[in-house]
Formats: sequence, C-alpha cells, structure tokens
Amino acid sequence: MTKQPGRSAGAAHSATETTRIAFLAITQAHQFLHWLPSALRLAREPGVEVTVLGGSRAGLDFVRSYDPDHLLHLKQLVVPSLSPDGLFTPPKRRLTLLMNQHIIRRFPTVVTSETTSSILKQVPGFRSRLVLIKHGAGDREGSYNPKHASFDRILVNGEKHRLELLNRKLAPPGHIVVTGNGKLEMARPPSPIFADGKPLALYNPHFDPDLSTWFRHGRAILGEMERIHGWNFVVAPHVKLKGGADIRSSAPNILIDRGSVRSIDMSYTQASDVYIGDVSSQVYEFVVRPRPCIFLNFDRHQWRNDDTYAHWRLGQVIERVEELGPALERAQSLQPELEKVQRQMTDYSIARADEPASERQARAILAFARGEP
Repeated sequence: MTKQPGRSAGAAHSATETTRIAFLAITQAHQFLHWLPSALRLAREPGVEVTVLGGSRAGLDFVRSYDPDHLLHLKQLVVPSLSPDGLFTPPKRRLTLLMNQHIIRRFPTVVTSETTSSILKQVPGFRSRLVLIKHGAGDREGSYNPKHASFDRILVNGEKHRLELLNRKLAPPGHIVVTGNGKLEMARPPSPIFADGKPLALYNPHFDPDLSTWFRHGRAILGEMERIHGWNFVVAPHVKLKGGADIRSSAPNILIDRGSVRSIDMSYTQASDVYIGDVSSQVYEFVVRPRPCIFLNFDRHQWRNDDTYAHWRLGQVIERVEELGPALERAQSLQPELEKVQRQMTDYSIARADEPASERQARAILAFARGEP
C-alpha cells in the first residue's frame, strides 16, 4: 500500500499534509480486533497519523498490547463518573460519543465498528466523515439497521453483506467496499486447552435470548457434556450475553469462559476440532479452516428457509440434547461431504485474496480520507 514515487494523492490531499484518522474504541473489546489490523497498517504509512479514541482504560490497554512498536496514538475519552471500565463493560456508548463529540470532530475521518456512532451526524456542525468496518460475517437480521445509511463508507467482509446492504437500500453501491476480514490475521498458533489430548469441541452460544440456546437449554447442554467422557469442551458464550442461569461445572472435561481475552482472540476457534452453536458469526471464523460443525435446534426453528440460519448448512443440525454425543462421533465421517459447502459459504461471507485484508481495508480508508477515486 506504500505510495509510489510521482503518484498523485488526489486533489483533496497535499504531498506534505498529514492525514489524520481516528478509530473509535468505545465498544466491548471483541470488536477491536476487526479494525486493529487496518489501524496498525495505516499507522505505518508515511504521512498518516492514527489515533485511537478509547472509552475505557482497559480497552486502551488491550489495544496497546497489540502495538509493541507504539505506532498508534492512544487517547482516553471523557466518560461519566463511576462508569464501568472493563474489556466487556465499557462506558455507555451513546453518552460517551456525545460527551466527546468536540474531540472526535477534530479528525476529518473517523473509523468505527459499531453503528451507534451514526448519532454524531445529528450533532450541529459535525462534519467528520464516518467509515464503518462492519464486524463479523454472520447471517442474523440484526446485522442490518437504518443507522448504516448515515455512514460515508462501509467496509464489509464479503459479497454477502454488500448485497444485503444494497437490497435493503442501506447504502448506495459507491459507499460499500468489500475488503475481507482483517481479524483473521490476528490469529495466533493455538495452544493446548486441555492436557489429555482428547478432541475438543467449542460451544459458542449467541447473546440474543430469542435465538440463543444458552438461556433455555444451557444447563441441559452442560449436563450432557459432562456425560461425554471422550471429549473436552470449551463453553464460551458471546461476551455480550447477559442474564440467564449462572451455569457452572466442575467436570474436568469442561472449561467455561464467560469473558476473557481468549474468548475473543480466536484461541478457541483455532484450537477446537468441532464447533457447537446457534447463530454466532464466530462460526465463519471457525470454518475458514473447514472443520465439523453442530447446530442446536432445540427450539424447533423452521430454519431451512430462514436466512438467519443460513449457516446451519455448514454442519449437522440436532434437535435433542441426547443427540450431541452421537453427532460428535459421526462428525469427522460427515465432514468430507460438508467441506465444499463450508468453503463456498465462507468465500461468499469473507472475501479472501492474495493481498491481506488489513491492506485492503487500509487502502480503502486512506483513499477515502484523501478524497481519491
């Protein structure tokens, strides 16, 4: 992406002018990994200054841990007193934006991974242009809302989200750029989760009570896992999941993680042999390297013609908790016939290319910031 000698940077940019770009770190930390690769790539570009505006100290510390060369300028935003300050409990997003709009507006280009920032466009005199990096590659209807229309540019993982945004008239074609998923570049070689060498399955329930298996079936699912002695299980609900029963287990083959760095940095999706879930978009991060999946239809959803459950075509679908053990046993034998579907659906959801996604994202952001075609 480095500029070539003699290349024009466009009418809106002078060769000696610094391009100042801000990234908003005001969400739960699981979203940061979707924009950190492009932020770090942009910060290496001559003539570019990248600032991360953070709502919590914990969030900025997390960003700092991925920036050993101190490429990014980190700035703590003002937040209400007594606000929570955790990786997964940031200060209230809307209030943080409004309290700091005078700081955010100093940056001509502002990049975010959440749509609440669209409220800045309603603030009188706010003229910064907003870039949305759409995080995740899932199929939920909740992935789309009218706030998308307020963004000046939207970077999406793949063709699936581009077409869905167009079909819903949430953005004109020229505002959407397919760039792939930079988060995948942050994956590290998996470390063993258990020491006994048994196969590992990841159970990753979603946070939406209407769609998640955790709230109504979590206790029964863990009880069944305790009885399946030939497997180890990581139980890692989406970090936004709140409420439901306080489900615990002392079984040696079960690790429950209700929110740690390992639950968001792809440690579990990298290390697991089988994915068990409902509607979390993490399944697409898992099948980037094709492996067996099992989906839990314990509420008897009519899923076959429902796009919310399109990813259930990636694996087995079971309807009773007692089917979990047999499904695990036949997972590897069924995988060859499912692998082609996994590759096709992943390619539709996450555009892959020889050029890393972080490069594609950074190039799209920089061209937009400099007013280039």
